[in-house]
Amino acid sequence: MKIGVLLHGCGVFDGTEIHEAVLTLLSLDRAGAEAVCMAPDTYQMHVINHITGQPSGTRNVLEESARIARGNVKNIKSVSADDIDGLIIPGGFGAAKNLCDFAVKGENCTVDPVIEDFIKKVHNKRKPIGAICIAPALVAKILGKDEKIRVTIGTDKNTGEKLNKMGAEHIECAVHDFVVDEKYRIVSTPAYMLGTGIKDIAAGIDGLVKAVIELATK
Repeated sequence: MKIGVLLHGCGVFDGTEIHEAVLTLLSLDRAGAEAVCMAPDTYQMHVINHITGQPSGTRNVLEESARIARGNVKNIKSVSADDIDGLIIPGGFGAAKNLCDFAVKGENCTVDPVIEDFIKKVHNKRKPIGAICIAPALVAKILGKDEKIRVTIGTDKNTGEKLNKMGAEHIECAVHDFVVDEKYRIVSTPAYMLGTGIKDIAAGIDGLVKAVIELATK
C-alpha cells in the first residue's frame, strides 16, 4: 500500500504544518503503508520568520518539503496517480498559499495547474484523498465545481461558508473526529483549524489515515 503525502514547504505560517505532517507519516508507518512524499518544485508565496512573524527572503517549496521527508521527496511532476493507492494533504498555510491562493483570495482562488491536474487524476481513478486542517479548501476548489463533496475544517463558520461557495458541503466536526465522504472518497479532519496542541489533533489525523487506507482497499 502506497499513500502519497503532498507537502508544500516547511512551517505552519508559510508551508506544511510540521506536526500534522509528522503525525500523518507516523500513522501511515504504523499501519504498514509506504508514504510517498511529494511537492511542487516552485517558490513559496512568501517566507515567514516563525519567531517574529515577519516576511524573510524566498524559499523553494520542494527543497523545504525535503526537510520534513528527510530528503526522500519527489517532484510531483515525476509522480503518476498510478504510483499511489491514495493521497493525503497535510495542512499549514502552504496548502492555501503555495498550492493555491485561498489564503488571499478565498473562494475566488486559483490552484497551481500541476497540483490541480494531479489531484483530479487521483480522484478520477477513484483513489481516496485525505485533507487535513485547511487543505479541504484546496480540494473543494478543485472538485467542488463538479461534485458536492462533503468536507470539514472544524467549526469555523466563515471558512466553512467559503468552502460551500466553492461547491462543497461543509460539515462541522470536532478536532478528534473526521468526516468521510463515502461517495466521493474524501476524508477530512480539522487538526489545527480547531486543536490547540499536538495531542488534540493526533486522534483525528490517525482516524483519517486509517479511513484513507480502508477506502484504498475497496
